[in-house]
Amino acid sequence: MLMICLCFLLTGDGNPKESSPFINSTDPEKNQQYDGKNMALFEEEMDTIPMVSSLLSSLANYSNLPQGSKEHEEAENNEGSRKKPVQAPRMGTLMGVYLPCLQNILGVILFLRMTWMVGIGGVIEAFIIVLMCCSTTMLTAISMSAIATNGVVPAGGSYYMISRSLGPEFGGAVGICFYLGTTFAGAMYILGCIEILLVYIVPQAAIFKMEGLEGAEAEAAMLNNMRVYGTLVLSFMAIVVFVGVKYVNKLALVFLACVICSILAVYAGVIKTAFEPPVFPVCVLGNRTLVWKGFDVCAKVIERENATVTTKLWRLFCDSEFLNATCDSYFANNNITEIQGIPGIMSGTLRENLFGNYMDKGSFIEKVGLSAAVEPDSIPTNTNRYVLADITSFFTMLVGIYFPSVTGIMAGSNRSGDLQDAQKSIPIGTILAITTTSIIYMSSVFLFGSCIEGTVLRDKFGEAVRGNLVIGTLAWPSPWVIVFGSFFSTCGAGLQSLTGAPRLMQAIARDGIVPFLRVFGHGKANGEPTWALLLTACICESGILIASLDNVAPILSMFFLMCYMFVNLACAVQTLLRTPNWRPRFKFYHWTLSFLGMSLCLSLMFICSWYYAIVAMGIASCIYKYIEFRGAEKEWGDGIRGLSLSAARFALMRLEEGPPHTKNWRPQILVLVNMDSELNVEQPRLLSLTSQLKAGKGLTIVGTALEGTYLENHPQGQQAEQSLRKLMEAEKVKGFSQVVISSNMRDATSHLVQAGGLGGLQHNTVLACWPRNWKQAEDHQSWRNFIELVRETTAASEALLVPKNVSAFPSNGERFTEGHIDVWWIVHDGVTLVHICISLLYLQHDSDISAYTYEKTLMMEQRSQILKQINLTKTEREREIQSITDSSRGSIRRKNPAAVTTQLSVTEEPAASSKEEKPEEEEQLIHDKSTNPPTPATPQSPSADAETPGTASFFFPILL
Repeated sequence: MLMICLCFLLTGDGNPKESSPFINSTDPEKNQQYDGKNMALFEEEMDTIPMVSSLLSSLANYSNLPQGSKEHEEAENNEGSRKKPVQAPRMGTLMGVYLPCLQNILGVILFLRMTWMVGIGGVIEAFIIVLMCCSTTMLTAISMSAIATNGVVPAGGSYYMISRSLGPEFGGAVGICFYLGTTFAGAMYILGCIEILLVYIVPQAAIFKMEGLEGAEAEAAMLNNMRVYGTLVLSFMAIVVFVGVKYVNKLALVFLACVICSILAVYAGVIKTAFEPPVFPVCVLGNRTLVWKGFDVCAKVIERENATVTTKLWRLFCDSEFLNATCDSYFANNNITEIQGIPGIMSGTLRENLFGNYMDKGSFIEKVGLSAAVEPDSIPTNTNRYVLADITSFFTMLVGIYFPSVTGIMAGSNRSGDLQDAQKSIPIGTILAITTTSIIYMSSVFLFGSCIEGTVLRDKFGEAVRGNLVIGTLAWPSPWVIVFGSFFSTCGAGLQSLTGAPRLMQAIARDGIVPFLRVFGHGKANGEPTWALLLTACICESGILIASLDNVAPILSMFFLMCYMFVNLACAVQTLLRTPNWRPRFKFYHWTLSFLGMSLCLSLMFICSWYYAIVAMGIASCIYKYIEFRGAEKEWGDGIRGLSLSAARFALMRLEEGPPHTKNWRPQILVLVNMDSELNVEQPRLLSLTSQLKAGKGLTIVGTALEGTYLENHPQGQQAEQSLRKLMEAEKVKGFSQVVISSNMRDATSHLVQAGGLGGLQHNTVLACWPRNWKQAEDHQSWRNFIELVRETTAASEALLVPKNVSAFPSNGERFTEGHIDVWWIVHDGVTLVHICISLLYLQHDSDISAYTYEKTLMMEQRSQILKQINLTKTEREREIQSITDSSRGSIRRKNPAAVTTQLSVTEEPAASSKEEKPEEEEQLIHDKSTNPPTPATPQSPSADAETPGTASFFFPILL
C-alpha cells in the first residue's frame, strides 16, 4: 500500500499586523509600512483610483535600467540609516516591458543607417532584410514567452532563463556571448553619438581636421576623431555609472521622450511632403552628386547686372574666376543640374528606388537617368568635391549592419523581478513592442523610398544636402528635432549598456560556473559591480578603437544572434523531450516555431559574416568546454541532461534489436576487484591492464563485492564505490563502478556477473585476478569461488581473462623494458580475441611474446581453416573441437593421476552424477595448466606464487 502524505505549512505574509495602524499610533516607522498601500475593503473600490493619476505616477517612476540597479541605488541612499527601504511599486506591462523594449529597439541604426540601407539595397531588398530580422526576433520572443510562462520566472533576466533551461555549460557560454553583445552595443551607441556630434552638430570640434584631405587621409582623420572622442565619452559615462545609477535613472524618461518625438517627427514630415515638400536641393554635375560645401548656387555662371559672372562652384573646379580659366575636364564637358532631394511621397520616386545600387569603395554616387560625358582613360580629379561611397556594399553586409536595430527585445525579461505579473507582462509587452517596431521599420522602408531621392538615400552622411542628417531632412518641423533626439537617445542607450552589462557579468561571476571570472562578482558595499564595470569599459574601448559603426555592428550581431539561437534551442529541446517541468502557459507556442527561429538565427549569422560567425561559435565552444572541464558543477534541472537521457534510452533500445555483428564486436569488460579492510582496491594494477586493453573504447564496468547485509553495510558500499571511482579516474579508465553487498562473496560475485550492464549494453568479457594462496588448504574458499566464476562465465558464453601476478604489470606512466608476457587460453573458439589481446599488449609494451604462444596461435588458425575446408556443419565442428578437448583431458589424467585424486579429496562433496564430473575436469585442467605449463620457446616460465626479481612476468590465461 502506497501512502502519500502532503504536508502544508501555513505561514503569514511576513508583515506585522496592527489592529489600528493610524489611530493612536506614535511610531512613525510602523505608519510608514502602510504608505502607498491600497486599503480598500472590497475589490470594487480599487477601480476608483483615477487612471490619469496612475499613468502620471507610473511615468514619474519609469526606469529603463536592468533589474538590480534600483536596489543598488536604494542601498546607497539608505546607507548608514536604520530605516528599511520602501519597496518600489511593481510595474505593469506598459511601463515594465513595452516602453523599455521600444526604447532599446529603436536606436542608432534607424537614425543613421536606415536611409542609406534603403538607397543601397533598394526598397525590395531592404524590405526582405527587415522582414528576416524582425521575424527572427518575433520567433525568439515567442520562445522567450514560453520560458517566461513556465512556472515562476527567475528574478535574474534572460541569463537566468537560458542557464536554468540549458544547464551551466550552455548557460555560461550564452551568458558571456550576451554580455559581449551588450558591451559592444555600448561601443556602437557611443560611436553613433560621436558621429552625430562631429558630423551634424559641431563639425568644427574635430581634433584632426579633414578639410583639404582626400581618400585614405580623410578617412584616417575621421577615425582618429572617433577614437579620441569615443574614449572621452566612454570615460565620462563609466564615471557616471560608477558614481551612481540614480543619475541615469533620472534621465530615463528624457531618453524615452527623445525616441518617441523623433519617430513622430518623421511620420509628420512624411505627411507634410504630400502637400508641401521641404526644400533640400541637390547639385549634380553630369550624373555625379556634388558635396554641397563651399558654394551657395548650383550653377557654373549666373547673370548679374546684365553680365555673366562665375560662381563659387566655378572656382572649385577652375584655376581662376574668369570665363577663360582652365577648368577640370569633367566639369567643362558636363552640365550642372539641380534636383529636389525630398520630392515628396506623391512624386513617384518609389519606382526609381525599388532595386539596389551596390557600389565599390571610392565610386561616385550617380543620379540614375542622367547622362555624363567622360573622356576615356581619364583620371578623376577633385574627387573630394563629389559624394563618394565610403565602403564597398553588398547584401550580406547590409544584413550585418541592420540587425542590431532589432535587438533589445530582452529589456522586459531583464526586469522580471520588478514586474507585478511577469508571466503576463513579458509575453504581451515584448510581442507588442516587436510588432510596433516591425511596423515602424517596414513602413520606413517604403516611406523613405517614396519621399527621398535615390542619390540622397545613398549619401550616408548627407553631404549632398548641406551636411544635414538624411532622415532629418524628412522630419517636421525641423531637422534638428531628429539630430538632437537621436543624439540623446544614443547617449541614453550607451549609458544603459554600461549599466546592464556589468550586472550581467556579476550574475555570471556569482554563479561560480566560470572560475576565473569570480573576481568580477565583487563590488562596492551596496552591491555595485565595480570590477565588472572596469572590465566592461575595457572591452567597450576595444570596440571604440575600431572607430567605425559599420564594422562594430556585425560583431554584436553575432553575439546577439547566438544568444537568440540558444533561447530557441532551449524551448525546442524542452518540448521535444517532454520534460516534466516544461509546461508553458503561453498558448501560441510550438516547437516548430522555435526550430524555425533557431534556423533563422544560424542562417543570419553566416549571412552577416561567415568568419565572424565562426569566431563567435569558436568563443562559445571554448567557454563551453572550459566550463565542462573546469567549471563548478550545478544541478539546475536543465534540458541538456534530459537530452542525454533520451539519447541514451534510444541507443539502448537500438542495441536490443539484435546481437552485434562480428565486425562491430568488441570486448565489453567486467573487471572484478577485491577490497581490503580499509575499502581500498587490492589490485590497482588490474585497472592499469584494463586501461591498456580498452584504451577508452567500449564498455568497462569495475565491480566489487562486499559481505554482509545491505541495510548495515550501505555506508561501506558508498565508500567502496567512491574508492573505485577515484582509482578509475587515476588510471584513466572510462566506465562505470558497481558495488554489490550480499551475505557471501560467491553470491555477490554471481550477482555482478548476472546483473552487470543495462539492456543491450552488457559485458561479454570478465577480467579477474588469479586467486591468492590457492595452494594452501586453509584458504580453499578463494579457489572454489574462482572455479565457480569459471563455470558461470562458461554458462553465460562470456570470455574470461585471468592475469596472474598482475602487480608486476606496469602502470600507465611507466615504460617497462624487461620481462615477457605469457598468454594461455582454453580453446572453445575465438582466436580473434587472442589476437586482439596479443596485439594490444605487444604494441603498448615492447615485451617478447612467447614463441610457444605464437606457435599455438598458428596451430589454432590452421585447425580452424581445416575445419572450414572440409565443409563441416556447425554441430560437427563443435563435436570435433570437443573430441580434441576430451583427448587433451585424458592425456592429463594419464600423466598425473595423483593430482586428480588429491583434487577430488579436497572437494566438499563426492561426484554424485556425471553432470558434476565435467566441471571437476575443467577445474583440474586449469589447475594442471597453471602448475605445469608446456615449456615455451622462451626459457622462463611463469611462477606459481612469485616472480623472478628484475623481471615482469605474469600469467595470463584466457578462457573463450
